[in-house]
Amino acid sequence: MAKWLLLDGSNLVYRSFYAIPELTRADGFPTNALHGWIRTLWRLEDMEKPEGMAVFFDAKGKTEREKIYPEYKANRDETPESLSKQFPWTKKIVEACGMPMREQEGLEADDLIATAALSLLEQGHTVKIVSADKDLGQLIRPGIMQLLPPPTANPRIGWRELDEAGIFAKYGLQPNQIRDYLALVGDTSDNVPGVQGVGPKTATRWLQEWKSVEGVIEHAAELKPARFQEKLPAALEQLRLSYELVGLDCNAAMEPLEMKPCDANELIRMLEELEMRTAVNDAEKRYRVGYLF
Repeated sequence: MAKWLLLDGSNLVYRSFYAIPELTRADGFPTNALHGWIRTLWRLEDMEKPEGMAVFFDAKGKTEREKIYPEYKANRDETPESLSKQFPWTKKIVEACGMPMREQEGLEADDLIATAALSLLEQGHTVKIVSADKDLGQLIRPGIMQLLPPPTANPRIGWRELDEAGIFAKYGLQPNQIRDYLALVGDTSDNVPGVQGVGPKTATRWLQEWKSVEGVIEHAAELKPARFQEKLPAALEQLRLSYELVGLDCNAAMEPLEMKPCDANELIRMLEELEMRTAVNDAEKRYRVGYLF
């Protein structure tokens, strides 16, 4: 049995970009996200000591969710140009570190993570999903937990583990109800509509009593506040759309994950090219003075 970390690369690179002030190479090429990214990889290796780490990115192009709901994530700002320039380098760093990396047109990183997590669990491994994305909470079960990065607004809180008990403490629900919960309340970060007026407390109360979205629909005539007895049936199409949007594709076609030895020479060469001198020194100590992953 091996311990695997599955990293939501897009989520973590964005966090690195906004957490670190502007840094550039001598010619002006931005490197702030790259500084944060390599530190994140090393921090996770040292903190968790996994046998395997894999990284997943959102691919370019329209996703299946956007095809059924063009407004999906339409509220998000364009990726800053300085971050777009750094993304190819984040992937090169992953490859040099020997970590498998996956991205697939039409699917989001969440879908690939879901597929990999359940596959690894079936093989007898344990999994920690490294992401702040609340959609991934629906995957939590014995053998799979979520590792939340430090909040950008308050990094002193540090990394936090989220298991089944943590989900219940946070939402008052079981992990297999998170999809139903998000379908009801919506998700402003992804522009998922939910049911207008349904907040976290109302959704939790309904799901504690009727277990699922379909159970809530069946008991629409009993809903409280009473205004939802008419409002919910009128919003069924939107509710079912939201349920579809927040679900995860757990059956993506994917090659098995396999770690490779870190190519220390290539990694250090890239860090030197990027003029990330502190990272070069740390990589020299880490990989050329007896450090083994």
